Amino acid sequence: MKISSLAACILTVSSLALAAPVSAAQCLEVTLTGTQGGPPVFRGQAGSGTLVTYGTEENNCRDVLLQFDTGRGTTQRLSEVGVPAGRLTGVFFTHIHSDHSEGLPDLMQLRWHFNSEGPKVDMVCHEDAKARAGHTMSCEKFAEHIGDALIQSGEMAQRLAENPKRLPGGPKDLLNVTTFAASNTPQVVWEKGDVKVSAISSRHVAGHASYRVDTPAGSVVIGGDAGNDKPVPPRDTSTSTQVELLAQGADIIVHSAIHPVMGPDGTTGFPPPIYFRQSTATDLGGMADRAGAANLMLTHLIPPMGAPRQGPYPLPNGGLTEQDYTDAVRDGGFSGNVVVGTDLAKLRLVAE
Repeated sequence: MKISSLAACILTVSSLALAAPVSAAQCLEVTLTGTQGGPPVFRGQAGSGTLVTYGTEENNCRDVLLQFDTGRGTTQRLSEVGVPAGRLTGVFFTHIHSDHSEGLPDLMQLRWHFNSEGPKVDMVCHEDAKARAGHTMSCEKFAEHIGDALIQSGEMAQRLAENPKRLPGGPKDLLNVTTFAASNTPQVVWEKGDVKVSAISSRHVAGHASYRVDTPAGSVVIGGDAGNDKPVPPRDTSTSTQVELLAQGADIIVHSAIHPVMGPDGTTGFPPPIYFRQSTATDLGGMADRAGAANLMLTHLIPPMGAPRQGPYPLPNGGLTEQDYTDAVRDGGFSGNVVVGTDLAKLRLVAE
């Protein structure tokens, strides 16, 4: 009797499925493609980068693929999750520091080699910004000159002689560059279907920006290396007021983090101006709590977990652990899910 009832139930469910197929759930996935803090290298960690993808569970959330920052080793990490250079929809930059951008020439050279027929990849960043010291940070010039070394070396000419179908201007011809003006309030800078990307100007270096991606499956904020507008204490927090505004109600916050052990009150000798332009793990915990985020992903860790020093600056008691970073976040009052960044750490949100 029980078997018959079960069979009838299965038949009923199967009939309904045939009559009205249920579409696959929409999903948003965030993958840390590089978590190294600053220019040093420790144990092969890739430079800063975050991959945000959106789609359905049926296609592994891969209708839209957005890369935020491209530190060294980005292409290698992307290959490990099955994303070739030609699959990216857009590339976004928080700022043009080498540890956030030096992977782009590699990425675009690969795209030029194997995808010269296109499509172009959207490159989105802050407009040129002049620093107080007088120099200009320029995402547009970075893009324009991205292939210069290979052009000057003769490699481009040699590759074109092998395959004249490749674009004669090199990888820059595959970049569709869009810049946006400075703004202390969120502005939409890119859209595709159900995916919307907003940006806000934030303090770190001239031309720094932070981003928010909104989809039907959820939202994520990429804070970059943002810090407080006030460059030195006394101040209420080391985190960015602009990023906190951007992060209100977000599901996930991805942000660079410096551990308080690197502060000027300690013995590391880490330069105070560099320390003060980053957000501490403790203050990020407070910001995530105030913003109502469920998840906080720490990346660009200074110092990396297990590292006895940050560049030339030694830690007093050896390398920090995952628990050290988590405890610092909890000290800030955040009780949600904490991911202490390792390369290829990921979170997935699925629409209900």
